[in-house]
Amino acid sequence: MRRGTKVTQLRIPLAAGLAGLLMLASQYAIWIWSPVEAHMGVIQKIFYTHVALAWWGFVCFFLVFVFSALYLVRRREMYHLLAGAAGEIGVLFTGLVLLTGMAWAKASWNVWWTWDPRLSTTLILWFIYSGYLIVRGAGRSSSRQKTVAAVIGIVAFLDVPLVFLSARWFRSIHPAVLASQEGSLPFEMLVTLGASLIAWGGLFALLLWLRFDLYRLEQSLRTAVWKSL
Repeated sequence: MRRGTKVTQLRIPLAAGLAGLLMLASQYAIWIWSPVEAHMGVIQKIFYTHVALAWWGFVCFFLVFVFSALYLVRRREMYHLLAGAAGEIGVLFTGLVLLTGMAWAKASWNVWWTWDPRLSTTLILWFIYSGYLIVRGAGRSSSRQKTVAAVIGIVAFLDVPLVFLSARWFRSIHPAVLASQEGSLPFEMLVTLGASLIAWGGLFALLLWLRFDLYRLEQSLRTAVWKSL
């Protein structure tokens, strides 16, 4: 076996190990190093994961927007595959945002769900991109289907700034809005949030890489099957 092949095979375990170490470090910072918030107690520590998931979910949807636009302009299959990979991770992360938000809501407001503007627009965002994935997976992948998916991927991004602005346009009791009114976070909390953002960013990069490679493998196998018929 060539040395280059061995290095290639080691890249995924090394990347996964690095992502795992970053995640362990962030969890240590969240549950052990950072102080317990005076009013909410331990449940406040959901904040670090919740915010990191939300930010990287938005990054995913921005990438869907960018790669969809690039596909419409250049018609390269790579952009179509990258948009799909980013969309899947974005839906996963946003789903986790909703679940962690529900845990926070139960502790803060004694209800699992309330139709707060930011919560409602985030749920709509999740449904929109879930529909985007359904369109991508419906039937045999054709040029027309890819074009429709790309258009949806571009238009769907309009809801992302709406998630931010809804809490300012309408009355909201979302903790992020209240925190912005009270001022900046204490140093320990700010560092912990940064560690969580880095850790989830590493996991996002790993998942994007793996999902894109899997897409390419699926495409190669599909092409080989059609040629053999």
